[in-house]
Amino acid sequence: MRKQRHDPEKLEACPMEATLDLIGGKWKGAILFRLSEQTMRFNELGRLFYKITPRSLTKQLRELEADGLVHREIYPEVPPKVEYSLTAKGETLRPVLHALKDWGEKEVLAPMKAAQEA
Repeated sequence: MRKQRHDPEKLEACPMEATLDLIGGKWKGAILFRLSEQTMRFNELGRLFYKITPRSLTKQLRELEADGLVHREIYPEVPPKVEYSLTAKGETLRPVLHALKDWGEKEVLAPMKAAQEA
């Protein structure tokens, strides 16, 4: 189990800290964003994020599943087929994830592109 930075028992608990506990980290935001676009299998996610190790991807997916943001569907086949998708709770993050994407395009990628073209 991962360590939480916030104490949910305290009245002054910061909602931003609580949110970042769930979606923060190197890969979780990107995983959630891709799953907001479509249901994906483990290897599809692994190919998208080619720098993530299978162990890290598994850990991130398990944490997202434990937090109720990602659903893991196992199909009884040989070999087993496993698909990941957002839960109803995870779907509520869709506008936030797409706002972050839009901000990144405007404030991070566009200036980088402009600097390269100059």
